Amino acid sequence: MSQQLDPLDQQIIDLLKVNARLPIVSMAKALGCARSTAQLRLKSLEDRGIISGYTVDISVSRSRPSIRAMVLISIESQHEPEIMRALTKRHEIIKLYTVSGRYDLCAMLSTESTHELDAVIDKIRLIKGVVDTFSTILLSTKLDRPE
Repeated sequence: MSQQLDPLDQQIIDLLKVNARLPIVSMAKALGCARSTAQLRLKSLEDRGIISGYTVDISVSRSRPSIRAMVLISIESQHEPEIMRALTKRHEIIKLYTVSGRYDLCAMLSTESTHELDAVIDKIRLIKGVVDTFSTILLSTKLDRPE
């Protein structure tokens, strides 16, 4: 978020991180302001692109079983645009970060089996410009705070 947020805007975002479906009336009450103020501020945050959407956060225990993994990827920089396009087309990649150090990218994957995970990693390695990968399977979540 490059735009400056005043304290009320930040409070709205903090409330929505806890419950993105919080009714405007409840939000206004928590903020100590009028419902119309909360509604106008929320609309402004959406219009400015600070809030870009609302999502469902599914509990791992309630969703279908999945294997989650982190795959570090070393690339040839001249092929970065093509690599990024290829990676973003893979539905198994749920997050993709640029990182510093020996590797250039970190892909967070979610698959239904280790067999499927292995196949996805093999496909990543076949992308022109991918030099090396290092993967690790995530076992359990000990802490998960909203960003």
